[in-house]
Amino acid sequence: LPSRVLELVFSYLELSELRSCALVCKHWYRCLHGDENSEVWRSLCARSLAEEALRTDILCNLPSYKAKIRAFQHAFSTNDCSRNVYIKKNGFTLHRNPIAQSTDGARTKIGFSEGRHAWEVWWEGPLGTVAVIGIATKRAPMQCQGYVALLGSDDQSWGWNLVDNNLLHNGEVNGSFPQCNNAPKYQIGERIRVILDMEDKTLAFERGYEFLGVAFRGLPKVCLYPAVSAVYGNTEVTLVYLGKPLDG
Repeated sequence: LPSRVLELVFSYLELSELRSCALVCKHWYRCLHGDENSEVWRSLCARSLAEEALRTDILCNLPSYKAKIRAFQHAFSTNDCSRNVYIKKNGFTLHRNPIAQSTDGARTKIGFSEGRHAWEVWWEGPLGTVAVIGIATKRAPMQCQGYVALLGSDDQSWGWNLVDNNLLHNGEVNGSFPQCNNAPKYQIGERIRVILDMEDKTLAFERGYEFLGVAFRGLPKVCLYPAVSAVYGNTEVTLVYLGKPLDG
């Protein structure tokens, strides 16, 4: 069939069906992946993503409809978070309920054991006394009593506390970050880019267009999930997966 006809047929299919179609032959694969803004991916976006996510600037740094679908697949999991948080209808934003004496976190739907990956995180509300972004294994807890740095509290997670600029792992402070004099504190709404390199086993951060440096080295060869933990009532945190980081 001509590519235009295939594209029309594919535009009615769901993601799992498109994955199967891509395996049929090279012609079908090229038709699906040759144009990431084709009618196939535009239609799937319209069916899968909430109107709020497409209408607002949540996905503004993603270049194509296919990238938006991929980001949704890597968003916060509604089944892998503290009972004191919920994922908003836009599919990308965590809302922490005003529960006293509790620290609450969430992991994404998909983790990584290989490759290089980048995602953005930003707070849309007060940080409170502890606000941590980073990574965690499936074994890391996503809720605990008190107001603590949950992400980084054991050997299953690694985090950067945006409140005091401390790096946290295994219940210990691993130094301040970024490593410069009078490092600026995080500003509400500021997007932080997290870069996980499973080949070099490192975790790094960027602020805007500034590379802040490598925060953690020697990460284990296990499946690691983007994660956050928060303590402030009604605060909201948004996470958007970007894909492979751009070098330079």
